[in-house]
Amino acid sequence: MDRARQQQALTLLPICLAFALSLTAVSSSYWCEGARKVTKPLCLDQLHGKNCIHFRRPNSSYGTKDESQVVLYIWEIGDDKFIQRRLHVGLWESCEENLNSTGERCRSFRSVVPTEEQGVLWLCIGAEVLVVFLILTSAILLGSRMSFHSCGFNWLKVDASIAILMVFAGLLGMVSHMMYTTIFQITVNLGPEDWRPQTWDYGWSYCLAWGSFALCMAVSVTVMSRYTTAHLECSERQRVQKSQQHPQYGFSKPETSQRVWETGATPSPAGHTFLNVPGKVSMC
Repeated sequence: MDRARQQQALTLLPICLAFALSLTAVSSSYWCEGARKVTKPLCLDQLHGKNCIHFRRPNSSYGTKDESQVVLYIWEIGDDKFIQRRLHVGLWESCEENLNSTGERCRSFRSVVPTEEQGVLWLCIGAEVLVVFLILTSAILLGSRMSFHSCGFNWLKVDASIAILMVFAGLLGMVSHMMYTTIFQITVNLGPEDWRPQTWDYGWSYCLAWGSFALCMAVSVTVMSRYTTAHLECSERQRVQKSQQHPQYGFSKPETSQRVWETGATPSPAGHTFLNVPGKVSMC
């Protein structure tokens, strides 16, 4: 019993870890990270800005009163006029850094996805949320198995249910991850011009999602193996109990060749004849 509880506790740990990884990945916005080239905003020299184009206003001695005709002296030329604005994208929103101030500017990821792909995005989000609930259900079932262990209840069915839920969560998560990758690539090619990143790569949230998938598949294989072993042991135990309740007694079978009545006549040396009758001997 103690060994079984230890095995169940070791199985519960990766299930809880898979739940934490999946929940963190769904709620975060670092599935993909990238950058796009934008023009630096203008700034004065005295501000000492790093992410802007430095310029100097001419002296008022030139006598120019119209501000629109003021000549600005810009020191950056070529690629120095551009900066890489970084962004990160998740299931729910897309955020990019704000060059004029600290912080980020976020908007819904659905707003940048093409209209034809928004239905697939909602399907992907629904699948990811369902994966979280499946893993949570498996953790609750295994926890109840450890807390309320009773010989009268068939806990092998609970193990089978956990294995099915975990393998279903893993396969559903794999499909949803691939769907999101396809949606993001389509959005990079067909999305709005003010959003498309020139370079991008997968973020840490995407790695957490695939780590949760690996844990789900490993747990399902482990639980199914334990279920198979326990089922075989239970079947063998039941067979032994039935054989003990109905023992096989060895009765000696009567000899079929034994004659019940022997009526043969046996001659004696004195000339008399004896008739072999069961229970008496007659002499003739």
